[in-house]
This record gives sequence, C-alpha cells and structure tokens, in this order.
Amino acid sequence: MDTDFVITSLNNTYCQQIIDIILPIQQMEFNIPVTLKHQPDLLDIETNYQQTGGNFWGAKLNGQLVGTIGLIVINGKIGTIRKMFVRKEYRGKEFGIAQALLNKLIDHCKQNQIANVYLGTVEALKAAHRFYERNGFTRLDKFELPASFPVMSTDTIFYQLHLNN
Repeated sequence: MDTDFVITSLNNTYCQQIIDIILPIQQMEFNIPVTLKHQPDLLDIETNYQQTGGNFWGAKLNGQLVGTIGLIVINGKIGTIRKMFVRKEYRGKEFGIAQALLNKLIDHCKQNQIANVYLGTVEALKAAHRFYERNGFTRLDKFELPASFPVMSTDTIFYQLHLNN
C-alpha cells in the first residue's frame, strides 16, 4: 500500500473536496448533529482561514484529498485549530497523516509567533482526545478559553497547546 502523501495549502477550489471529507465523518461516522449550514467557513476557505493569518492544509495521497486541518488566527496571536479530519482508511501511525497535518500547523504558528493554540472537539472523538494529549495539548474548561475563541455549538471539550517560539 502506498503511504507517500503530500501536505499542501488549500484554497477555495478545494471547498467541495473538503466538504466531502468532513461532513460524512461528522454525520455518518460519529453521528454529530451538524450540517454544512452550521459550517459556512467550509464554503470560503480563503476568507475564513487565510485572510486571518492562518491557513487550511490538506493531505493528498495519489492525488486524492484524504485529510484536512485548518488554522484561524484571532487578533494576530491566538491560533484556533479547526476541521482536523482524516478519512478512516488513512488514519493511524502507519500513514502518519494526522501527525503531519498537525506538525504543519504548529510550524506555521511558530513561524508567525503564535504562542497559544486552542481547539474545541466533541466527546465522541476519543481517539482525537488521545492524539491531542500525546502531542502536548492540555484539557481546559470552556470558561478558560480566550473570550475571542469561536466556540462551535457542538464543542464540549477544549484543549490548549502552548508553543515555545
């Protein structure tokens, strides 16, 4: 099995491919009650991610988009991870796609003097919790988030990573 993938920056030409990865994982695999209407950011990657100082990356394997991660930057200094998803058949250490996506985001943060990265997730994504914790993220309560953190209605668990730039 080919495990050589490429991490690349994505723009609005990839919106439909991004949606085609994220919605089925949310809705069918994890039964999260969210639709595209709840996630208008997916329809304009450039405005919602890149114009804030963040970015949106994808992992491509044999030309197919198999994973995503987005970074929204708030006030030029707070990083917010969004839309980290990898197709089920490409998850795990064998491929290393999730780790490579996260590393790309962290490198971007370090290069841009973003010292704190936050994320929100849901209870059902247990493997994601373990992944974040292995990568140095610490769990925190909702009230500990920066006031400007964009909480999604489905988010119930929150994490922070402090980067030594």
